[in-house]
Amino acid sequence: MAKQVVVIHGGETFDTYEDYLAWLTAYELDLEKGTTKRWKSTLAEELGEEYEVILPTMPNGFNAKYAEWKIWFEKHIPHLRDGVALVGHSLGGIFIAKYLSEETFPKSIASVHLVAAPFDTADANYSLADFVLPESLEKMAEQAARIYLYHSTDDPIVPFTDLAKYQSKLPYARTSIFADRDHFRMESFPELVADIQGLR
Repeated sequence: MAKQVVVIHGGETFDTYEDYLAWLTAYELDLEKGTTKRWKSTLAEELGEEYEVILPTMPNGFNAKYAEWKIWFEKHIPHLRDGVALVGHSLGGIFIAKYLSEETFPKSIASVHLVAAPFDTADANYSLADFVLPESLEKMAEQAARIYLYHSTDDPIVPFTDLAKYQSKLPYARTSIFADRDHFRMESFPELVADIQGLR
């Protein structure tokens, strides 16, 4: 039976509806941008037939609310099997960290992969709204057999300093640091593929 990999994409968060409307108004639309392939859409092909990649479209990605994402994520859980790998990119990363630190996941987790995940807003110019992490990430560490952290020093969105904050809370996590991955918006992510395949 295929090994399952769940990938939670990123999103935007705002403290108020007015902030959201202001962001929408200022947003510069680029129709070509949406046609570029990203590693999330190529992951299934690169992992191969032994894997089933599940890519939920989380609610209201432009104005994400943790409570809504939690409900939608939990609708997928009955369809998951033991030994699942959970991958979160950007806001999806802090969502997984928050969820697993506050909730008991009913299936065994082979690994958690946090890609360019924000930790807090201390060095950032964005809001995390209700995606704020609890004080302790110990429950996540207890539920995941392995945790992987990925960050790039040239990330223009999530400060590189957030990686060290995750490392301090998750001292046994395996860390991959890059210098040229931006916010991991590339077409292929071979290191992630290798880490997931290496779990066999």
